[in-house]
Amino acid sequence: MHQELYDAWKREKSSKDLQSLPKNFYEKAADDLRKLREGQRLMDNKTMKARLLRQELEISRRLLSEIVASRFHKMLDSLLGNETPIPTGFLTRQEEDIYQTLLQASSQCSRLKKNLSEGKQVDAVLSTPRDAPQKILVRFACEIPAIVGVDLKTYGPFKPEDIASLPAENARALMHQRAAVKVEVEEN
Repeated sequence: MHQELYDAWKREKSSKDLQSLPKNFYEKAADDLRKLREGQRLMDNKTMKARLLRQELEISRRLLSEIVASRFHKMLDSLLGNETPIPTGFLTRQEEDIYQTLLQASSQCSRLKKNLSEGKQVDAVLSTPRDAPQKILVRFACEIPAIVGVDLKTYGPFKPEDIASLPAENARALMHQRAAVKVEVEEN
């Protein structure tokens, strides 16, 4: 998986357009990171193999973080530049949720501009629809069985290091139980 991470990172860095990733790319990457961490725990930290494994784990984490950030920025750039929509086949399952949220925000922004230019009231345009709860991107710290979100959609099951976009209320509950950690997307 390390080579797949590197190849995906290289493709993203060498192109201004979003590159295609398998739907389960992040699940596989998280699973690989979990296995590397487990392998590292079983070794004597003073051995060369343990140091190499630790370095591979750190590089893999960094590559994965940069892939997520780069792809997020490309989704934003696509929406802000009024370019053609990103084909959903290029997105992972988690990115599809993020992209839908970005599309909604872009649509709200367009309505705001239109209403302002027509001299209309703008308060209602900025509100979030009641039936579409806010979502938070989280990374799981432990195995979690499938859950039903406040939006009545099923999420999961999840393994340690999996990343998912969950309704805010569910994400906060999991973070409070230390079962998940909020993922912060870095600005470049």
